[in-house]
Amino acid sequence: MLSLVPAWAVYFDEFWKAIRRRNLWFIKLRYGAVFMLLAFLLSSEFLLKITFTPAQVNALTILTIVIFIYNILLHYLRRFVQCKVDGFNPLHFSLVQMVLDLSMLLLLVFYTGSIESPLSMLFIFHMIIGSLILPGRVIYSVAGFIISVYVLLVYGEYFSMLPHHAVMGLLREPLFQNATYLVSSSVVFVFVMWMSVVLANKIAHQLYMMEQKLVESLEQLNTAENEKQRYVMSVVHEIKTPLTALHSYLDVVLQGFLGPLDEKIAGRLERARARSAEAIELTNDVLKVSKLRLLDEIEKSEIDIREICETIIRKLKIHTDLKNISLTMFDNREEKKIIHGDAFLLEIAFSNLLANAVKYTEEEGTIEILLSNENEGMVIEICDNGIGIPETDQSKIFGDFYRASNSKKFEGTGMGLSIIKHIIQQHNGRISFQSPSRLATTSSPGTAFFVFLP
Repeated sequence: MLSLVPAWAVYFDEFWKAIRRRNLWFIKLRYGAVFMLLAFLLSSEFLLKITFTPAQVNALTILTIVIFIYNILLHYLRRFVQCKVDGFNPLHFSLVQMVLDLSMLLLLVFYTGSIESPLSMLFIFHMIIGSLILPGRVIYSVAGFIISVYVLLVYGEYFSMLPHHAVMGLLREPLFQNATYLVSSSVVFVFVMWMSVVLANKIAHQLYMMEQKLVESLEQLNTAENEKQRYVMSVVHEIKTPLTALHSYLDVVLQGFLGPLDEKIAGRLERARARSAEAIELTNDVLKVSKLRLLDEIEKSEIDIREICETIIRKLKIHTDLKNISLTMFDNREEKKIIHGDAFLLEIAFSNLLANAVKYTEEEGTIEILLSNENEGMVIEICDNGIGIPETDQSKIFGDFYRASNSKKFEGTGMGLSIIKHIIQQHNGRISFQSPSRLATTSSPGTAFFVFLP
């Protein structure tokens, strides 16, 4: 079988995707061409004041029907064409389409006046489209063949070797036997055809090469990012070991196993223990983010968001009771749509959001969880009347290690929202927020986070 695949595109998935897209575009465009041909046949006499002979009407009608039939077949068969180098592939499918279309166009041009036919301009259009799909040697061969057949057709009519099918009312006088017009028109036709193929094919090749380099660069960046995450994980894991040991030693000392402690020393050791706990939390967050970013795919199953939220509420009850915070969930969904996702990761995301809401809400505050449907998914709103997010910090709040200016007195690493956003994006969802929230009071602006999951 004729090999049409360029050497650089054998394992290039984006190349195949582009060819398949253009094949489908070609098919859709052909439906439009069929409609235009029918409209031209039915309205030409009334709108353009041109008439066809019975032979022309029959020929054009048959050609239109043939185009429509083979286009339906192509539309159906394209789904079975596989992207393989050593067999029939999308490039061969493109060539088949082009051969069929050019054959039909030659007949259409012949029955509408050949050199006098306005349809001859469509050859250039087809050559440009073919140049964007087929390799150079193939499209040059096709262009050479079409130019040869077209010139033979034109001069065959000039020398009365072929019948001429003039369109009555299109021209005041026939041109197919005007030698000057024939020579000048055919020379311009050949030049424009050939230059269109050369320029379009070179541009298409350059675009393919640039696209390939871009994909290769993205793959290299992804590889470098994965290597960076693995390096970070190894370094942070090594740092975590002595930090955990230090935290344990401080626990031993503070619990009095090594003897009584002076109150002043005990206070300083408590602060050191709090800082070591914060450092361990930070290393755990960094490890968690690195692991998440190394995962290209997640295991999805049917999950119940309400059940996940209820589990988190039960875990946070001790903290909400201590601060006398009202934490309530409202399920406003008329239809319980199925969500597919990783229950473990989503529990991490919503647990972080709710833990933040509890942390940054003062005593006797209010937190609400609102479940509702939206389009082809659902929205989970977590709203509080806590300290809110200052306007100057809102554009940076999802950044790694970033903490809002009004949250410094609270313990934290600044990684929580970064982890949450990454998990939501892995589920093809999105997260946004609003501050002040709908629960805002004069002294407590609050924050509302909105998570959409498809």
